[in-house]
Amino acid sequence: MKAAPFQYHAPATTADAVRLLADLGDEAKLLAGGQSLVPMLALRLAVFDHLVDIGRIAEMKGIERRDGGLWIGACTTQAEVGASAVVAAASPLLTRATPFIGHFQIRNRGTLGGSIAHADPAGEYPAVARALDATMEVVSVNGRRTIAARDFFDSFWTTSMQPDELLVGVTFPIWSGRCGFAIEEFARRHGDFAIAGAALGIELDTDDCIRRCAIGLIGLGSTPERADAAEAAVTGRPVAEVDAEEVGRIAMTGLGSVASDLNGSAAYRTGVGAAMVARAWTRACSEALDA
Repeated sequence: MKAAPFQYHAPATTADAVRLLADLGDEAKLLAGGQSLVPMLALRLAVFDHLVDIGRIAEMKGIERRDGGLWIGACTTQAEVGASAVVAAASPLLTRATPFIGHFQIRNRGTLGGSIAHADPAGEYPAVARALDATMEVVSVNGRRTIAARDFFDSFWTTSMQPDELLVGVTFPIWSGRCGFAIEEFARRHGDFAIAGAALGIELDTDDCIRRCAIGLIGLGSTPERADAAEAAVTGRPVAEVDAEEVGRIAMTGLGSVASDLNGSAAYRTGVGAAMVARAWTRACSEALDA
């Protein structure tokens, strides 16, 4: 199939883009890299009268340390994120998540902001944003505001942004000290959507006790989930006394309804999720102990 007819707009600035969104209302859809939107348009799963291509807006691109965090413009491609030495030093979890996103052809076009705004619970960047307590910078004709990751993802493919708002950048906190990071996911083929996965970071104190833990879950709910119970259970404990499988089991408690699908039953996907958390925990702990 082919996309239904639409009118194409290519604003040169953020101000131009938000004016278009305000004027066109629900008839408009933003196009960043097109990683998710273009297939949906081609299959006519989505139909819009106007397509607003924000890929040429220079002010929405870039990677820099800003105000103690790592700021990444929403239109920065996934390939640029994965190749950046600044990202690797400031937010290793983003670097490690990037190769799991589709294939390199997709990452050359797909953008960090597009992935996060698409809010797919099986997406890697949304899980990392949730785990690391990222903040989203959005703008409209009424001004700018920031939204914490915990408040950003509302439900499947839905965020708390208003229809006339544009995601322009994302800031990730920079962890310091004895830290370890890992991402693990299971899919039938590399590049497929994950059946389940985990994005995990830990920080140890000088006595090898867990000072901080963050666990984002992939594909285990209608939004990117955070394993709050597991994080609370391990914080303050000596890392040597924590069993990886225990962390995985606790991480699956408190979840909403895990859906069955063509890839497996809810029970199967929950079991896979526990295993992915355990694997990520082991790798992150090893890295933190060597730091």
